[in-house]
Amino acid sequence: MVEWRIDYNPVDYSTAVLDMERRVAGIRSESPEDRADELVWLLEHPPLYTAGTSAKAKDLLNPLFPIYKSGRGGEYTYHGPGQRIAYVMLDLKKRNPDIRAYIYKLEEWIIAALKDFGVNGERREGRVGIWVDMHAYGGKKGDESKIAAIGVRLRKWVTYHGIAINLNPDLSHFSGIVPCGISDYGVTSLHALGKTKITTGDVDAALRKNFPKVFG
Repeated sequence: MVEWRIDYNPVDYSTAVLDMERRVAGIRSESPEDRADELVWLLEHPPLYTAGTSAKAKDLLNPLFPIYKSGRGGEYTYHGPGQRIAYVMLDLKKRNPDIRAYIYKLEEWIIAALKDFGVNGERREGRVGIWVDMHAYGGKKGDESKIAAIGVRLRKWVTYHGIAINLNPDLSHFSGIVPCGISDYGVTSLHALGKTKITTGDVDAALRKNFPKVFG
């Protein structure tokens, strides 16, 4: 059984990491009395940067906000209001102990949710996250922008951290870093693509609707 937890007020990053680690320990517990259900947690953070395990010092351009070292994979990323985060705690040992297959499913989940809003999110070889062809939105041919980020960590095959979809964050806040170490492409959001009527609740509903289609 997968539990869903939804927060609409910003959650402190350190508090969120501690909560995730406690839940992961519960999911992994050998004791039936202490064992916890898998969890998908939808939330947002105050403005901040996180540094993944591959983060490079040169990619921190201007530390506009607090910086947190994160145990997730990947490089620097930004979190803040207007960005919907899904922290996903699943037991892959019981599902499919294959990290690449898991990341593929996270991508598929995001793509399916964006499709509900008429946005074509796409994978790109060698680039983490989900991308949008900006030519369809008035950009030059070949222009692409990132609309969703992925960063995961596993502990004994239990996942945590997860995905972040840009609904309507202040895109200038990404200028303090080289997002995910990729400087040749931009960052966009649903509202920046003209989908200004979409709300946080709409994104949550799309994620909940498409989750069982992808993860069973």
